[in-house]
Amino acid sequence: QVQLVESGGGLVQPGGSLRLTCAASGTIFMIYAMAWYRQVPGTQREWVADITSGGTTNYSDSVKGRFTISRDNAKNTMALQMTTLKPEDTAVYYCYMRHGSSDLWGQGTPVTVSS
Repeated sequence: QVQLVESGGGLVQPGGSLRLTCAASGTIFMIYAMAWYRQVPGTQREWVADITSGGTTNYSDSVKGRFTISRDNAKNTMALQMTTLKPEDTAVYYCYMRHGSSDLWGQGTPVTVSS
């Protein structure tokens, strides 16, 4: 069974930076797409960014130019570098991986942007 573990969330001031990481553990044979989502309590989960196995990246308009998604296929890890953070970036961030025919989700890591 494959599990995803996120880390790196926390409290940061507006304009600051944070780096989230997600690591897959267990019996891994093939991870295709990787992505980050976020969710504010009481709202729908929102797609933030994704990256293909070949390294092609896509970003939502709300984070484009501020966030950078990356992955290390050899280590089965993914990261989200967040810069110029805004209060509206406050949410629980979830990592997602497509492992074979399965959709895997992390437990979520909270990010709070506040002065």
